[in-house]
Amino acid sequence: MKKGSTSEHLRMMDSSHEHVPKWHLWGPYVSERSWGTVREDYSQDGEAWNYFPHDLARSKAYRWSEDGIAGVSDRYQIMALSFAFWNGKDPILKERLYGVNGSEGNHGEDVKEVYFYEDNLPSHAYMRYRYFYPVDEFPYQKILEANQGRAKSEQEFEIEDTEEFLKKRFFEISIETMKINHQDLAFCLTCTNHCEEEKELSLLPQITLRNTWSWDPNEKHLQMQYDEEHGAIYFEQPQNMRIPFINFYYSIGKRYFYSKES
Repeated sequence: MKKGSTSEHLRMMDSSHEHVPKWHLWGPYVSERSWGTVREDYSQDGEAWNYFPHDLARSKAYRWSEDGIAGVSDRYQIMALSFAFWNGKDPILKERLYGVNGSEGNHGEDVKEVYFYEDNLPSHAYMRYRYFYPVDEFPYQKILEANQGRAKSEQEFEIEDTEEFLKKRFFEISIETMKINHQDLAFCLTCTNHCEEEKELSLLPQITLRNTWSWDPNEKHLQMQYDEEHGAIYFEQPQNMRIPFINFYYSIGKRYFYSKES
């Protein structure tokens, strides 16, 4: 095969002279965590990691970036899509990776989950992510108390040390993202129950729109709408929407979202 003749080479060559290369318009640009970060700190005492812990993230909007499980977004994160799960036992949806911050854990802020980035082409035309989620209640409190009880000289307590994982009582969730072309994405989720009993798992795709209205009273709320004719929800970016720090026109246009049971 000649150099530069693979499908991936052609995709990369097709988008090398634009402000946002078209095959890079959509990609894995969503943070593992935006809680416990300096960029989201608006505290008066400068305690960045304590100001916005994981426990607050489900009820407070971020300003600078979203987070999520296997999240993808456009290049400037007007819109992000990620996946949430529920095992029927947790008091909250599993929308994002759990972890502890500096005052909660023995070695500072840290994610306490099991997940793998397994594959990703340079064009992001194919991505694969694997996540492990307990079939029983997620051990939020157990992980927190175990780390608070350990000295800095001791090893951190991880979710792999819990009974749920030692006994393989978890779901294994494979999330594949494929680009049909540089504009259209398809997602495939495959879930495996590794415990001996039959268990139910709820899968919830989530769409997050950039929070511009909380910081600028002149900005309107971005909203999803339902299209009865196509049986899909959609989002259309306002033509006059201002995006900070970008000195060229940028729009993701109108986006439809379809799903089906399998």
